Amino acid sequence: MASTRSYLRDTFGELRRPGVLRLDVLASLVVFLVALPLCVGVAVASGVPAELGLVTGIVGGLVVGFLPGSALQVSGPAAGLTVLVFEAVQAFGLGMLGVIVLLTGVLQIALGLLRCGRWFRAISVSVVQGMLAGIGLVLIFGQLYTMAGLQQPRSGLDKVLNAPRLVVDALRDSGALASAAVGLGTVAVLVLWPRLPARARLVPAPLAAVALATGTVAAFRLDVANVTVRGLLGTLQAPGLDDVAALGAVAVIGTVIAFTLIASAESLFSAAAVDRMHDGPRTHYDKELVAQGVGNSVCGLLGALPMTAVIVRSSANVQAGARTALSRILHGAWLLLFTALLPVALGVIPLAALAGVLVHAGCRLIPVEEIRRLVRLDRGEAVILSATAVAIVVANLFEGVLLGLAMAMGKSAWDTSHVQVDVRELTGGRLVVALTGYATFLRLPRILETLEALPKDRPIELDLTGLHHLDHACRSTLESWSVRHNDAGTEPVRLTSGPGGSVGADPAAGAVESGHVHLAEPPDGGRD
Repeated sequence: MASTRSYLRDTFGELRRPGVLRLDVLASLVVFLVALPLCVGVAVASGVPAELGLVTGIVGGLVVGFLPGSALQVSGPAAGLTVLVFEAVQAFGLGMLGVIVLLTGVLQIALGLLRCGRWFRAISVSVVQGMLAGIGLVLIFGQLYTMAGLQQPRSGLDKVLNAPRLVVDALRDSGALASAAVGLGTVAVLVLWPRLPARARLVPAPLAAVALATGTVAAFRLDVANVTVRGLLGTLQAPGLDDVAALGAVAVIGTVIAFTLIASAESLFSAAAVDRMHDGPRTHYDKELVAQGVGNSVCGLLGALPMTAVIVRSSANVQAGARTALSRILHGAWLLLFTALLPVALGVIPLAALAGVLVHAGCRLIPVEEIRRLVRLDRGEAVILSATAVAIVVANLFEGVLLGLAMAMGKSAWDTSHVQVDVRELTGGRLVVALTGYATFLRLPRILETLEALPKDRPIELDLTGLHHLDHACRSTLESWSVRHNDAGTEPVRLTSGPGGSVGADPAAGAVESGHVHLAEPPDGGRD
């Protein structure tokens, strides 16, 4: 109880300062106007009723907003999970979505309590950016079909390959062409809006774009599809016992793990980005992970979309001058009031306009500048990013991320196994081969290429004292080489031990004459 009072005092104590309450209220209105079209658009793109996106936004404000973690970060439905949610709904049905999101929340709470939040920051940035790029590509190509009012293919690869046919079909159909024009106009407004005078930009770009598209459709009486409204109470669907029983399926468990990893990583990466935008309290990553888990658990019980911390809404919150968590709490209250009092307003929004918002969001998910920088500075990381993105488009999100993680670990193992092989000749013709760095099986071909090129009729000393690490494969191979390399009439290879002590024999034995291996400890006793 004392810790709760302390948290509330630290979080909201600043509201006593003059002007802070006003700034938070104004910031909450800005975040609400940014979140409204995005909540609806993400829900529609995910293949679920629009109201479920608003429910997740409400929970992100009124539940997660009160919890410790990151005071200025705003949570809600995210474009980054759209593809995975759509695939889950198509595969398991809308009823299973609540169970998947609920279990995702429980896992996030467990990970946070186990203090695993900081470990999500250790995920390769290239994998995360490749994941976002892949999601962005699938989102862009998928929403192009919605923008034209046409049915989109299920697989990401088919969405890309059938894009030329989409253009042809849209040009032949006047209705599809009108719908596409509304969507492209929405994208144009989003792109041009930041270039307008500051006074005009007081209205958030997504809200302005959707409002202009809605007004255009109404003014010209265009025959385009609008959002279907079912009503909030008629949309909420708590998980049933049959849905819970289906959790044993391997595919469902895999989806839960994917939801957990991606939602957690996106939230914590967003928290790190938000921390760089303000001078207030820093994020406590484990508490933020627990907060996200509580929010997803509530969303799961309501049958709503999964949530993450969303950088677009969070940056809008900071830039609007928010000082405390009150701004994100109030944004949830505004969403609740809108959903309860003005649900009919959703029914006049063109689907093509929301598709345009998401196409623009998908483009922003692709880190173009980062790709250029990686190509210039570290092509290996650029390959990981590209391979992750392509795998997500060709296969699915989970398999793409697994491939990216495997490639990142492989590259890390390769990068950390640098070894240098130096050969020098002493007076009398003795050759000294010194290995320094990290000798692993990945570097064996290079090591053996140098060693096997050495003459067999001269005394050789293999110095391993400069190694920081010598794995079992290298140790065994070097032992084998030292036994067989020199001719019978030549002094055996002298092997100076490296990490782990003597190589191939008991140090007390001093030498193994029968194997032509002579072991010697260095003067300082070797390195551990």
